[in-house]
Amino acid sequence: MATRMKLKLKTVFVLYFMVSLLGLVYALMQLGQRCDCTEHDMPKDRTISRLRGELHRLQEQIRKSEATKQPQKPAAKPSLPTIFVITPTYARLVQKAELTRLSQTFLHVPQLHWIVVEDSPHKTPLVTDLLVKSGLTYTHLHMPTAKDRKLQEGDPSWLKPRGVEQRNEGLRWLREDRRAQPGGDNQQGVVYFADDDNTYSLQIFEEMRSTQRVSVWPVGLVGGMKYERPVVEGGKVVRFHTGWRPSRPFPMDMAGFAVSLKLVLANPEACFDGEAPMGFLESSFLQGLVTMDELEPKADNCSKV
Repeated sequence: MATRMKLKLKTVFVLYFMVSLLGLVYALMQLGQRCDCTEHDMPKDRTISRLRGELHRLQEQIRKSEATKQPQKPAAKPSLPTIFVITPTYARLVQKAELTRLSQTFLHVPQLHWIVVEDSPHKTPLVTDLLVKSGLTYTHLHMPTAKDRKLQEGDPSWLKPRGVEQRNEGLRWLREDRRAQPGGDNQQGVVYFADDDNTYSLQIFEEMRSTQRVSVWPVGLVGGMKYERPVVEGGKVVRFHTGWRPSRPFPMDMAGFAVSLKLVLANPEACFDGEAPMGFLESSFLQGLVTMDELEPKADNCSKV
C-alpha cells in the first residue's frame, strides 16, 4: 500500500514537472516572436504626426506675420487747450500759505500754466522757492504797484483796485510769449485770473477749457452774498444776480469768468483800468472783448455754485 502511494506521488510530480517545462518552453519561444501591434499603434502615430505638422505650419505663419507686421504707433491723445492762470500776489503773513493751497489745487489740473506776478520791485526768495518746488509749469514775474495806487494803512480794501498792474503785466508777458510760438494768434488756450486768497473747484477748470470767447459761472461767498451768478434764459445770459449795482456792464467777480487766448491775442489793447470806479475793474477789461449776448454760461447754465 505504501509502495503504491509513492508511485502515485512520483507520477503526479513528473506530470506537473512536464507541464511546467512545456509551459516554460512555449514562453521562451514566444519571446523570440515579433508582435504585430501595427494595427493598434497606427491611429495614434498618425494623430501625433498630423498635430506636429499643424504646429509647424502655425509657427511658420506666426514668424511670417511678425516679419511683415508694421510697428503700431500709440494712439495720439487729443491735445488739451492750455489754461493760463494769472495770479497777482503781494507780501503778507499768509502769502505762503495761500500760494501753497492754490498750487496744490493746480497740480490736479492738466495742461495748466501758472503765471505768478509779485507786487514787488524784484522777485522774492519766498515766492521763487515755492514755485520751484510746486511741480507746476510756471512763469514768475514782478511788477510793483504805483505808490499813488497803493492802499495806505487804515484804508478799506475796496477803496482802490488791487492787482491791476500785476494782471496787466501777466497779459503783456502772455501776448509776447505766445506770439513767439508756432501758430501765433491762432493758438488754443484759455486765460483765467485766479487771486491767491480764493478757493477753486477743479470742475470749473475743465468747464472753462472749452471757452470760445468769454465763459461765465456763479461765484460763492462774494459781495456780502452767499453767491453771485449770471441769470440765464434760453441758453443766454440776460442779467446778473448780484448785491451791488447790477447795472454795471459786467457785474461779476474776477473769479467768475475766463477768456479765450485767441480773443486776448486778437485784442492787444484789452487790459484792466486802474482808474476804473469801484466795482468796474472786471467791466473795464471785458467791455472791449465781448457783449452780454456772447457770454458762454457754464455750470449747467450757471445753476451750480
